[in-house]
Amino acid sequence: MEYRNLSPAEIASLEAAGCKAKDWSLVRTSADKVDASRFSCVNFLGEVCFGAFEKDIQLPGNVLKPSGIRNASLGNVTIQDDCLIENVSNYISNYEIGRETCIENVDLMYVEGECSFGNGVEVSVMSETGGREVCIHERLSAPMAYVLAMYRHRPELVARLNRLAADFALAKKSRTGRIGNHVTIRNSRYINGVCIGDHAVLSGVSRLRNGTIVSNATAPVCIGHGVIADDFIILSGSSVEDNTTIGRCFIGQSCHFGHGYSATDSLFFSNCQGENGEACSIFAGPFTVTHHKSTLLIAGMFSFMNAGSGSNQSNHLYKLGPIHQGVLERGTKTASDSYILWPARVGAFSLIMGRHVTHSDTTNLPFSYLIEQQNTTYLAPGVNLRSVGTIRDAQKWPRRDGRKDPDRLDSINYNLLSPFTVQKMIKGIKLLHNLQYSSGELSDVYSYHSTKIKNSSLKNGLRLYRIAITKFLGNSLIKRLENLPAGASDEDIRTALVPDTPIGRGYWVDLSGLIAPKAAVEEILGRIEDGSASSIEEINSAFALLHRNYYTYEWTWAYDEYKDFFGIDPKTITAAQVISIVEQWKEAVIGLDKTIYEDARKEFSLASMTGFGADGTKEDKEMDFSEVRGEFESNAFVSAVLDHIKAKEELGNELIARLR
Repeated sequence: MEYRNLSPAEIASLEAAGCKAKDWSLVRTSADKVDASRFSCVNFLGEVCFGAFEKDIQLPGNVLKPSGIRNASLGNVTIQDDCLIENVSNYISNYEIGRETCIENVDLMYVEGECSFGNGVEVSVMSETGGREVCIHERLSAPMAYVLAMYRHRPELVARLNRLAADFALAKKSRTGRIGNHVTIRNSRYINGVCIGDHAVLSGVSRLRNGTIVSNATAPVCIGHGVIADDFIILSGSSVEDNTTIGRCFIGQSCHFGHGYSATDSLFFSNCQGENGEACSIFAGPFTVTHHKSTLLIAGMFSFMNAGSGSNQSNHLYKLGPIHQGVLERGTKTASDSYILWPARVGAFSLIMGRHVTHSDTTNLPFSYLIEQQNTTYLAPGVNLRSVGTIRDAQKWPRRDGRKDPDRLDSINYNLLSPFTVQKMIKGIKLLHNLQYSSGELSDVYSYHSTKIKNSSLKNGLRLYRIAITKFLGNSLIKRLENLPAGASDEDIRTALVPDTPIGRGYWVDLSGLIAPKAAVEEILGRIEDGSASSIEEINSAFALLHRNYYTYEWTWAYDEYKDFFGIDPKTITAAQVISIVEQWKEAVIGLDKTIYEDARKEFSLASMTGFGADGTKEDKEMDFSEVRGEFESNAFVSAVLDHIKAKEELGNELIARLR
């Protein structure tokens, strides 16, 4: 934009409006004519460039104020058209301010020296004493951060990723900060070295220092009253409000923090929520949620997690300091007042109740309950597969994805059953059989990795794991054959089942939301190490491509499992054998759904009516309960389960009819 010097008449009119400048030659404008009525008591402290002020700015409560600059001191500032800047008690310096931005009642805003605006800050995630530092920046995705934090056994890989992050931070380094277009900053005190994206709203902020707020018109960011943030990155669609305090933190897309939440040295990725409690050195993958004042999350890795009130962990054994860490794999939940002594690792979609101090590792026994009884951790394998809560969680996560920004950094797979969890259940079956073999089938209790498994729990776990694996493999088979014409020959079936790609075989991993074959991930990591993947965007695109091809790779993995699990080789499979698998699948799906249906019914039992029907009879209690909760059969979730049973039965029958 072209700026010109002010004319003597314009300078005189501004001075008449109470404005002053040390050197009027440093004050320039892009406007054809300066309207002095838009200025009042402005102190130009250095080079200042401003645009034309012609529009009115609409404020909350349907109030219009004329754009312009009033009661403010400005130094080394560029202001685009139709901004409203007034009542700056100290000054604004070293900032470029976009068009139609409103800055009111601010104490101090400045950039001092060269600043990278939070890019390049090292976060000591998981280990308070260091060793897993992640260099944060505006383009950090959950899979990239996972590799940085967890692949320390590949130092060249980590070094190259850190160099890319350092280069990104260097490119962002500037002596001038930027406030975007249509930004609102109101009633805020101290802002130092912070870049703020378009359409962001800052209201009542206490202190922001060395950070970037990546906001846009599609997904604006809100920073609210009493917020203190140092050394941070906040991505699009997020809100940080109500006296929240963060230091050395990365906050991903569409996260929400409020009610005095406190976090240091932590990473939070898409759709995380934090209220009331605190976090220290955590890696919070997508949908990590904590709402309670007495909850502490420390030195752990979480995702799709809901922390109960009073949940906390310890990473300090009073020997070498707070050096320990733990992992709760995706979907793990903690009950109220649960406690874990790190180090420990808990398998996916498990439930933790009580206090656990024995450093257990249940990664190959997912969907389990860990229950403490008399200082002993008892494990019930697979029992969470039949819980209505597990299914409800799996259904709610996609609905609660609040990301409106089309540029989504995190690749999130919501599947409850995937090669990642099913491979663990397959290992779990072998593991439980080995326990039976080594300790005898008649043992009352089995010991496994500092946990105890009751005989009945072990047998129930074997049964539930087989049902879940049958459900997953049956789902994959039916999906693969959905376009198979009626009357197809056995050879037609075999041809339809041949995988489209060899990618997908072998072990699968969960890179904090991204479920992918390890071999494919290794290929990307190899390209980073040898320098052929040489930019952050290229790496993020490679991870996103894995996510888009998930179902193609999933079938490749499933194809190899039919022979071991069903004893049927897809290369020689017949229509009769497909029908046999589908019949087993129907039995597994319908049986599991009926178990979930009965679990849901418990929420409508007489015991659940305790506290209803105040001062009345049993009939009043039931009527009150019905008015509040509704009838069991009309409950939305219950109806969905019944519909699911009907739909799956029809789907299986339709394929069987085509094959016959």
